[in-house]
Amino acid sequence: MSHSEDVRKFLTSRRARIKPDAAGLPAYGGNRRVAGLRREEVAMLAGMSIDYYIRLERGNLSGASDSVLEALARALQLDDAETAHLFDLARAAAVAPRVRRKHSPRTVRPSVQRVIDAITTAPAWVRNDRGDVLAANELGAALYMDLMAEETTPPNSARFTFLNPKARQFFADWERSADDIVAVLRSTAGKNPYDKDLTDLIGELSTRSEEFRIRWARHDVKYHRTGRKRLHHPIVGDLDLSFESLELSADPGLRINVYTADPGTPSEDALKVLASWVVTQRISEEASEDATVQE
Repeated sequence: MSHSEDVRKFLTSRRARIKPDAAGLPAYGGNRRVAGLRREEVAMLAGMSIDYYIRLERGNLSGASDSVLEALARALQLDDAETAHLFDLARAAAVAPRVRRKHSPRTVRPSVQRVIDAITTAPAWVRNDRGDVLAANELGAALYMDLMAEETTPPNSARFTFLNPKARQFFADWERSADDIVAVLRSTAGKNPYDKDLTDLIGELSTRSEEFRIRWARHDVKYHRTGRKRLHHPIVGDLDLSFESLELSADPGLRINVYTADPGTPSEDALKVLASWVVTQRISEEASEDATVQE
């Protein structure tokens, strides 16, 4: 899909979801032929001519000022993530396709690895903006053991979610997890539409997963900075965890995800059991390596 088509689909999908009464407009009984607002209504709410709005909705955001984009965001009742996406699409319209941004980071600095290794009581891992898991502490690797066992290197959370049957057992609310990861990828694509690794991933998932295609076509975007994850772990069972996604300002595109359990809950006990299992596994592996060396 071209950039202009992405813009068109995004704007029309946002326009279609707004009922006239939600925008303070009369519904005119049964005379309406569109699910949401008409183009002329969006133009009026945004304070622009209908011709100019039609130009924008056809995918031509080139030259649109910040004030125009802000007015459009208000008219379409965009949230923060959607507004940022609109601005990203406008910036991309001003960049020639040959001017490609560097690939998403594929490695982490040693100091970043030391930071997550120092977190010993909570699972932590580092991902880039296309969902590649680039590093993890011991507990993080154990929490996402099936993801980390993926043959593709580095393992990718979107690929795991849509292509690995184990994901539906692991994510207690798979539908929500799937919605979230596609919305994050859509946001990333808006910021960096010419990243070949990203477009290749989207192409692969679109080809191999109908569930992905359906969600991709919605053009939903969101921030994924904090929230809860309900997981069913193959070793310790059900987990209800909070997560924080911390941006690494020195490494654009990289985030540290840290998971914690509420104090005094079964999930806290389960994390402790998982930590003990990790230690047991490490001791066993070290003993095996020592025996091999002695032989």
